[in-house]
Amino acid sequence: MANNYSCRRPCNACSTRATASRIVGEQVTPGQRVTVLAIDGGGIRGLIPGTILAFLEARLQELDGPDARLADYFDCIAGTSTGGLVTAMITAPGEDKRPLFAAKDINQFYLENGPRIFPQKRNWLAATVTAMRRPRYNGKYLRNKVRSMLGATRLCDTLTNVVIPTFDVRLLQPIIFSTYDAKCMSLKNALLSDVCIGTSAAPTYLPAHYFQTKDAANDKERDYNLIDGGVAANNPTMVAMTQITKTLVAKEKEDLYPVKPAHCGRFLVLSIGTGSTSNEGLYTARQCSRWGFMSWLRNKGMAPIIDIFMQASSDLVDIHTSVMFQSLHSDGGYLRIQDNSLRGAAATVDAATPENMRGLIGIGERMLAQRVSRVNLETGRYEPVPGARTNADALAGFANQLSEERKTRLARGDVCKH
Repeated sequence: MANNYSCRRPCNACSTRATASRIVGEQVTPGQRVTVLAIDGGGIRGLIPGTILAFLEARLQELDGPDARLADYFDCIAGTSTGGLVTAMITAPGEDKRPLFAAKDINQFYLENGPRIFPQKRNWLAATVTAMRRPRYNGKYLRNKVRSMLGATRLCDTLTNVVIPTFDVRLLQPIIFSTYDAKCMSLKNALLSDVCIGTSAAPTYLPAHYFQTKDAANDKERDYNLIDGGVAANNPTMVAMTQITKTLVAKEKEDLYPVKPAHCGRFLVLSIGTGSTSNEGLYTARQCSRWGFMSWLRNKGMAPIIDIFMQASSDLVDIHTSVMFQSLHSDGGYLRIQDNSLRGAAATVDAATPENMRGLIGIGERMLAQRVSRVNLETGRYEPVPGARTNADALAGFANQLSEERKTRLARGDVCKH
């Protein structure tokens, strides 16, 4: 395959036709899949998906040349919180109109900037007192870094479609930012930097983010008052699939309506977690029954209420997605890579020490070596699939499918240059 890549996103006309055929048809053949990458939130634990994505991109480069980038292969890349930041890094165009970051550079970004985003306070008591009155971190470095990195890039400028969940505290409802909406709703075509700052504003850790968008043509404005998208969808897999389906229904209503559950078999989905502690039995009802609001907000270096609702969001989405694909006998179209045995500093979202960051990279490498797992619907725990390959082997197979999908589309002219 040639190394001279064109922009990943198809032009509007052929995008509608090609994607519609992938959803409606009965038989799934190369060139008819909807390819989705979803990345969970998790603060500094973004080093874990960074490690896994670097592995996947390296496999794609072995197949298609050193210029291959993840944005060339996925119809949609979704990310929440730190996953939203990773999404922006690998889909925002650089000066050469190619992705700003290669996947192998993601971890270096976290290693260099993590300690400044989450500066480690030596005085634990002072830090605790401060956290009672305001966010643990002021967020200034993160905001400045993201703005300087992404500049004037807007959602409509990304090299492939992106979906980034946030939550608006004024409206008390999720706000889903996406390239799909940005192309037809100017008030949602926000700066990518504002969306990243908003989706990363984890309660108690970083301040909420306000910004405004304008539609000069119609003299309209819209205010956004955002916090971390993880309170609504820490695992953005289903949000992405829903957004894709909604967009296709709107474009080809007569052909696509009603959208049947079987259409999920057309999706090829890779979902990457940032690890959790759910296998460790971190809390008990006896302990929690004695907690007041301070203990729920901060306990032994953790933020229980924040950790609980974000992990619940991730696991519930995985359970629903897994059941859906299993019921359609389409298990091969869904790969979830997650580890539920984190402990200590590795389980926190803000332990940006050199030791812990190296450890998180090691956890990502360990996850690659583990066998493919599936969530147990009764216990909520991840259990190895009998006879399954390692996650690394599964990703190599996933890379083969992505490469074949792209080559087929290029051969029939579905991917168009701008």
